[in-house]
Amino acid sequence: MIFCLAVAAQDVDQQLPSVAEIVATMAEHDAQRGAALQGYTAKRRYVLQNENHHKRAEMVVTMRCHENGSKKFETVAESGWGGARKYVFPKLLKSETAASRPGEREKSRITPDNYSFQFLRTDRVNDRLTYVLAITPKAANQYLIRGTIWVDASDYAIARIEGAPAKNPSFWIKSVHFIHTYEKKGPFWLPVSDRSVTEARIFGATELTIDYFDYSLSPLVMSASNGTATTNEITNR
Repeated sequence: MIFCLAVAAQDVDQQLPSVAEIVATMAEHDAQRGAALQGYTAKRRYVLQNENHHKRAEMVVTMRCHENGSKKFETVAESGWGGARKYVFPKLLKSETAASRPGEREKSRITPDNYSFQFLRTDRVNDRLTYVLAITPKAANQYLIRGTIWVDASDYAIARIEGAPAKNPSFWIKSVHFIHTYEKKGPFWLPVSDRSVTEARIFGATELTIDYFDYSLSPLVMSASNGTATTNEITNR
């Protein structure tokens, strides 16, 4: 019986793709999805909470992602903690806007140019098989992270990211830990939630939650009959 189990486990291992194959296929599929998705709009709800100081702030924004990946934000509503509304939320939007600009996006992408990869295990996310990889940044800069990714075994899209910034963003911050989750919307994989906890030297632990909703996508869909591209609106709420 033990021998049979060992052989079965060996067969499973032999069926798994190598790390290089996973990463290469992930990059290929990501490029295909990026070429097909010609921008989209969505709404986000930001909630910032600090239990130690009984502080809470909320912000809702509309985000437009253009064809080249650059993003533009418009604030719809704000409430709560004035300091977060005046300083934290604007800085978050400004930072993401800058990172999304052409030429800057490549600095944060999860690619072999920016990361080394190590296979850890398989796992299931939303009842879908995933390959779990450790990612180690090749440089300590503000755009990169150190952590783990879950790659969907069918679509080779990232379904989950967990980790910390490769570079501490400030002396006043002791640590940051985050979890990003993604789900399949039609043929595309898009973010649905971010959860992060920042441990600051003065304020203690502050939790930031970002929920993504009301997606409206305009992907190019190739016609099977003549190979031409047409626009097909996909709305997800």
